[in-house]
Amino acid sequence: MEEKEQTKEKAARGKRMAKSAAREICYTAMFVAIITVCAWISIPIGEIPITLQTMGVCLAAALLGWKRGAIATAVYILLGLCGVPVFTGFTGGVAKLVLPTGGYIVGFLFTALIVGAASDSIKIKNVLARMALLAAAMAVGIAVCYAFGTAWFMALYARAEKSITLAGALSLCVVPYLLPDLVKVVFAAALVAKLKKYMKI
Repeated sequence: MEEKEQTKEKAARGKRMAKSAAREICYTAMFVAIITVCAWISIPIGEIPITLQTMGVCLAAALLGWKRGAIATAVYILLGLCGVPVFTGFTGGVAKLVLPTGGYIVGFLFTALIVGAASDSIKIKNVLARMALLAAAMAVGIAVCYAFGTAWFMALYARAEKSITLAGALSLCVVPYLLPDLVKVVFAAALVAKLKKYMKI
């Protein structure tokens, strides 16, 4: 009798684990798709078009947590490097990384880790307070992405025997996007504050 109970308990545990794994795979795939669609929505200006990529990464990390958010972001990047047209302008391929703006793609991983870690640690139930903390974390995550991407941008410029100052790189790659990213951060934080309670992770 006891053996039967243990067998049933093991079977039930196995079903729960399988269900949890299937749900995680579905969530990861869903957010890879969301980041992809966000990348396709773009307004071409300057060196880097305005897209919703950073918002998609922030949503994935804040709703899934640092581990799953980073996995979803990494899968998105790997798909693009394999040639799947998930990047801005329906593009893909390893060549994207050797462009001066390739560092911003890699920088999404830092954004996902920072935003996800903050989301996991924020236990405040007040919606406005939670939204404010999430927005701050997203701003920090995007700032780190900016820093990494700008350093990459300048390194590749130097490698091509071209010269560009830090101020010049920032004016091309960061300054024009500050206001749009601020709007995206506020919107993403508000959305996460409303949706987080419905996520079964």
